[in-house]
Amino acid sequence: MSEKNPEPVTMAFGAGHVPKGRALALYRRFLDWIVTALVFVMVLTLLAALVGLAIDFVAAAVEFHGDVRTHNLSHGVVDGLDRELVIDVLSVFVLIELFRTFTDYLEYHRVRLRVLSEVGIAFILREVFIGLYDKSIAWEQILALSVLLAVLVVARIAAVRFDTHDGGGT
Repeated sequence: MSEKNPEPVTMAFGAGHVPKGRALALYRRFLDWIVTALVFVMVLTLLAALVGLAIDFVAAAVEFHGDVRTHNLSHGVVDGLDRELVIDVLSVFVLIELFRTFTDYLEYHRVRLRVLSEVGIAFILREVFIGLYDKSIAWEQILALSVLLAVLVVARIAAVRFDTHDGGGT
């Protein structure tokens, strides 16, 4: 065959042959369908988290109202907030970052390091804040999470600075 018209590359599927381009297009469509379904699940999860957040907020407000009568306003105000409310608020931020990861994949057809590092940063900060709020985190855990956080921040900076693909690192 001449160099101007190369023979199409085919892949064997079952009894016949399918052109490679058609197989890759089918694969991409299948992945897009899966990610779209996951985005739908993430939207439902985010809505459920917001409903849970509203319920926890109402419960914390009722509990806080009862605590105000028994506490001096100069102390104990933060103690009246429910632990679950704090966890729910921080979890919603992590869910939003995960949601961005899926929608970013739908747009660019790849998972970008910048977005993944942002999800990791949000998750680590959530864990540190929860541990500090509960006063249950050891200094060793804070140190380990701080090192991991620093690595993720460096990875995010590198991803933004050295991204050469369309869509950029921003």
